[in-house]
Amino acid sequence: MVTCSNDKTVCLWDVKAGVVLKKMEGHHREVRALAVSRDGQIIASGDIGGEFNAWHGETGESLAQTIKAHSNWIHSLDFAPHGKVLATGSWDGTTKLWNTTTWQIEGNPMQCSGSIYCVQYSPSGELLAIATSSNIEIYNSGTRQRVAVFKGHKSRGDDNDPTIREWDTSTWTQVGGPWMGHTGYICSIAFHPASNHVASAASQNVRLWRLSDQQAIAIFQPSDWLGCVTFSIDGKQILSGGNDNMISEWEAPKGVSGILSVNATARDACIVGDVSTAEEVFTREIDADANNYTSYANRSFVMAQKHTWDHALDDATKSVTIQPSLIGYISQSIALCGKGQVCNARTAFDLAFMFTNEDSTTTHFLLLVKAIIIFNAGEHVEGIQRIRKLAATCPDNDILACRVVEAYLCVQLGINAANHNEAADYFTAAVNASTFSSTLPIHSIYEDLVVLFGWDLKSLWRNARQKQCDALCRAGRHDEAVESYRHMMDMSDKNTKANCLDWSNAFTQEYSAPYIVNGDAAFAASNYDKAIKSYSMAINLNFASDTIFASRSKARSKKMLWEDALLDAQKVIELNPSSHVGYQVKHAALYGAQRYDEAVTAFQMMLATLDSAHNMQIRTLREQYVSPSEGEGVIRKVIDIQLNTAPLRLLNTATGCLCDREAQISAFKKSAEYNELLLSLIVKNSDIRMERIAEVVAAYFRCVMLSHRWEGTEPLLHDIKDKVVYEMTAAGGLAKLQSFCEIARKAGYHWAWVDSCCIDQHNNVEVQKSLNSMFGWYRDSALTAIYLSDVSPSSSSGALAKSAWNTRGWTVPEFLAPNVIRFYQQDWTPYLNDSSPNHKESVKIMRELQDATGINARTLVAFQPGMRDAREKLQWVSMRVTTVPEDIAYSLFGIFGVQLPILYGENEQNALGRLLQEIVARAGDITALNWVGQPSQFNSCLPANISSYAAPPYAPPSLSEDEIQIVVSSLRNTAAVESASKLYDQLDYMSAPRFANCRLHLPCIAFRVTEVKRRHSPAQEIVFTYGVKADGLRDLLITSEEMLIQFSRAKSARHTFFLVRPWDRRLLEHPAFTDDAGSLGAWSEPESPLEDSDESPNGSSGEEELVDSESHSRALRLMAHLGQPFGAFLLAQQRGGEYKRIASDHNIIAQVKDVTSVHNIMDGVRTLEIL
Repeated sequence: MVTCSNDKTVCLWDVKAGVVLKKMEGHHREVRALAVSRDGQIIASGDIGGEFNAWHGETGESLAQTIKAHSNWIHSLDFAPHGKVLATGSWDGTTKLWNTTTWQIEGNPMQCSGSIYCVQYSPSGELLAIATSSNIEIYNSGTRQRVAVFKGHKSRGDDNDPTIREWDTSTWTQVGGPWMGHTGYICSIAFHPASNHVASAASQNVRLWRLSDQQAIAIFQPSDWLGCVTFSIDGKQILSGGNDNMISEWEAPKGVSGILSVNATARDACIVGDVSTAEEVFTREIDADANNYTSYANRSFVMAQKHTWDHALDDATKSVTIQPSLIGYISQSIALCGKGQVCNARTAFDLAFMFTNEDSTTTHFLLLVKAIIIFNAGEHVEGIQRIRKLAATCPDNDILACRVVEAYLCVQLGINAANHNEAADYFTAAVNASTFSSTLPIHSIYEDLVVLFGWDLKSLWRNARQKQCDALCRAGRHDEAVESYRHMMDMSDKNTKANCLDWSNAFTQEYSAPYIVNGDAAFAASNYDKAIKSYSMAINLNFASDTIFASRSKARSKKMLWEDALLDAQKVIELNPSSHVGYQVKHAALYGAQRYDEAVTAFQMMLATLDSAHNMQIRTLREQYVSPSEGEGVIRKVIDIQLNTAPLRLLNTATGCLCDREAQISAFKKSAEYNELLLSLIVKNSDIRMERIAEVVAAYFRCVMLSHRWEGTEPLLHDIKDKVVYEMTAAGGLAKLQSFCEIARKAGYHWAWVDSCCIDQHNNVEVQKSLNSMFGWYRDSALTAIYLSDVSPSSSSGALAKSAWNTRGWTVPEFLAPNVIRFYQQDWTPYLNDSSPNHKESVKIMRELQDATGINARTLVAFQPGMRDAREKLQWVSMRVTTVPEDIAYSLFGIFGVQLPILYGENEQNALGRLLQEIVARAGDITALNWVGQPSQFNSCLPANISSYAAPPYAPPSLSEDEIQIVVSSLRNTAAVESASKLYDQLDYMSAPRFANCRLHLPCIAFRVTEVKRRHSPAQEIVFTYGVKADGLRDLLITSEEMLIQFSRAKSARHTFFLVRPWDRRLLEHPAFTDDAGSLGAWSEPESPLEDSDESPNGSSGEEELVDSESHSRALRLMAHLGQPFGAFLLAQQRGGEYKRIASDHNIIAQVKDVTSVHNIMDGVRTLEIL
């Protein structure tokens, strides 16, 4: 027995001894509500402070911490019949349902119409009734939908309405009138276990009511005010508690517990099946009193159980002869039926009805017995139908008794069934009839049935379900059998489970094997749904081995049911913690759920269990796995390769901290991506490719680069080192830095780079390496954010061109190199509100950038670094500026794909000269020599300033094919053909330009200058104009700031001057010649013509003529090109034989006089060294 009290305690009692077994303390306020689960395993208690506690039903130990469930008094608690849910009702107007395993609330609270006084589940658990201060509300416990609400009383059963009211649960209408009798507040009511009587407690007394006619049949008077009332579990006692701190106990009146008048010793003997003792007791009573008609009738019952029908009929006849009575005629009817005299038995039963005294309970009992006797006489259908009709037509009587009898008789039918299917159906009917709990002591409530027929009602509930499971299996209805078994186990209390343990073990072992086999076969066939179902069936049979849970976990992982697979894996570990399998399937489930940190831990535990396994065969499984340290080594190699070409320092966009290489790697090791990679390497010889590792590593370390114009005080490395950027005062450059990092973070990238603070400006080695690597960093960036600080959010198209950002030298490689760029306005919103992910895909923005930079839109989108079109690239930056003069050259290193030393302080001319020297030397591209302006001190063929490339280079008028053919035709039949072929060969075998140590070795066609004569100009003029004549060239004018020595053929000069045409191999129209000026292949050294001079032994004169014709044609086409105007250099020979270029303010345009004078041209083919 369990009690609660205002002393804030709950007590567990030994009822027979009347002593407290356990006092449970834990409440902070008075305890006014109490409930016990149907299996007696859980006690719940609630107090007026809104808290409840859960206790173990046998030990009284706490099952959970005190739970604050409500804001006001918990007035009522009740467990669902299956014990998995506890309902709590409070004066705060809410009812809450709690999971009795986790003690967490299930779903949302149920808001009711007022303060709650009582919550009660129906016997099936389908409905939940809630009595409030206003109404009675009925809910479907599964859906939580309210199915009925009605006014139960005038008020809360207090002095204004001290009545009990009965309600029909199908219509929710009142049955009969109110039960009158109490004069004060009714605090508690309780149903007898047989559902035929009700006890009620009011302020001053306890009343016992008969449910059939709603009449009070007994009144019990306690010593003080009452708080509660209940029946004992067998219904034989009534117990109450109240203000006297006492538990009062009363014996239930005769007729409440049974109808037959039987000696207690004999009754107990009958109940345990000891009919011999019962017979002895009744015989002694008869010997003591030969006229004891009751003892004769009772001994007749015992004889009937022994199937001694003659003796049974003799005793019954003597009983009714001495004194006709209810019990006498019942015994006579049973005996006659046993002898096959059914008609006489019916007559005897009819006579028995004369002695019921119109008591409905007795009449109901008699009708039940009559149905049983008819059933025992072989009229099975009629017997069952009578019982069902009795339950349907007399709902006010003991329906439970009808259910018990129907269940017992259906079990008998199942035992004697013709086949397994029929048996299964009968046992199922028995189960459906036995809706009472496994803990309900049916054998005690219905002892009269046990005495009359010797039935084993104690194990009726268990027998019906066991036999149903066995019959369903034998009938091949395995799924139904498993479901039935599962339901039986769920509904069984501890004692029931113990009593059927042997049967349960045999059943699960016999019938789980096919499910396991089917599950394995389905798994092998990749039918994972079927595999899961089969394994679940085996598990539902309580055949819960670690192997089955592991198999189901694997199948669930295949279906990507990660959480379910994880639960199974955890169960494997619980069942067999020393096995590696549990951790293996746990690792797989966690890996699939992308909970990589936990997956790594599970994998390490798996390795540990393999290492510690006693079975050598299991220990060898360890060899197929790679330890995490080995996997880390593989990944680290890839990381090192990746970071070798990445910035040394990066900003972590999540933390706002500047990270060096080790900090970057450390962050990666804490990431899900790292653990996912690590886990993918655990199996030796796995098919994961190094490319996959490289992809993941590259994706993680990809960073967002910033292109911006330095302004004001930009934060440097020492300003943000060891600080959190997001937490620093947002001012000036810091605000820009914070916004940029936030942009990168929102774009989903871990890392960001800014030139101002991610490079140690005081470390020359780092600066040099960074500047040489910067183009590659931008090239590899995930995104380059271009910040236009002077473009307001309201700006329209064209603002980009006006931005100061567009004037800076370093910004050119910063927008050419990346594949993905985004322009941001002053407030860090996308330029022109273009929210597309890549502005290089925006036609509008690229067209605007083309207009602003002079760079073709296609080139902007798909720029490739290299030395091709060097002159054009130099023109792109010719008008841009840098704060440090040398940076105008250094900013071009990446564009041309070169790496040269960074030598701040060398001056612009030297920096630019080194770059141009590298371009000419490596690519042979002489277009970089085509400029107008002042010469460089580095080399006279190079300009002093990048701005010399601003003017477009001279482009001679192009010849149409018709014009070329006219020239070719005019030369074809002249002596110039052979000379032209020799000139072609001579030019074809010229070496490529060489440029080193500031000296340019230039292949060219030189024309000796024969006269330089200054033209008249004002005395103050600083630019001089000269008339120049050269052998083989038409006369021309040259303007220069240099004052040239005038000479003529008559008056020679000490120095030699040449007008030279730098040799451009593209004029050869060589079949193998590509138009790639950046290709060294265009300048590969030719083979000697002698190597191909021998005639082929198989050659024909026709083939030779064809080759000669093609060769002559190319030579004559060359002559047509050489006859065109060209941009010439004026060179002056120095004392050492070298030459210097004399700069001109305009392009020097020269043209040969006579294209047929091939020998004059041939004489000028040479390579000159220019300083």
